[in-house]
Amino acid sequence: MNPLDFSGKRVLVVGGSSGIGNGIAHAFNTAGADVHVWGTRSAAADYAGEEGSDLAGLTYAQMNVSDFEAIDAYAPPFDTLDVLVLSQGTVLYKRAEFKMPGFQQVMNVNLGSLMACAGKFHDMLAAAKGSLITISSTAGYHATRGNPAYAASKTGAIGLTKTLGEAWASDGIRVNGIAPGLVDTKLTKVTTENPKRLEASLRGIPLGRLGKPSDMAGVALFLASPLSAYVVGQTIPVDGGLILS
Repeated sequence: MNPLDFSGKRVLVVGGSSGIGNGIAHAFNTAGADVHVWGTRSAAADYAGEEGSDLAGLTYAQMNVSDFEAIDAYAPPFDTLDVLVLSQGTVLYKRAEFKMPGFQQVMNVNLGSLMACAGKFHDMLAAAKGSLITISSTAGYHATRGNPAYAASKTGAIGLTKTLGEAWASDGIRVNGIAPGLVDTKLTKVTTENPKRLEASLRGIPLGRLGKPSDMAGVALFLASPLSAYVVGQTIPVDGGLILS
């Protein structure tokens, strides 16, 4: 039996409309799962032609994850869930995170919504003896000078993963996480589209290349599979060696 065969399993990827989440969603779909994704736009068609957004074969729903009451009130079109991937995220530049409106906006999306989504689907995951996977960042392990909310939220996500891992293991839910390094997505274009910044960043990555959503997807499949049956509360850096020095 192939431990990476997800046929008959149902997966929800929050933030699965683009970037890392989209790559993870398609990996589960390719592995046989019925995959649902949440995004911010009103319909899947609104992402047509956008780089890093491919919703073919996925079931799409709109959700503002900073609206915790909307998450709680959501009526899912399914009654079972085996895997929940929390890949939502945002960042604000030009020192916007140093003001409370910007700081709170980022914290709500990057941290508060993780708990809101986890709580919403706890019972389904417990019934399925399922897996919850958070997507944080290696920013959770070091300072990010211009983005205090981003760093704080990602550090918090790593702590939340540990705590839910411990608290929910007895419910049959395995909670783990992935901390991506510098991955080529729309959120990182401030670096990847600036030749000097990109060159400097690549010098700090032992593998010498940017990460890809598919790099994160492989680890997500592992964490949701029987191959990681004894892994609980851990966040795995997937960064090409970025934080080794």
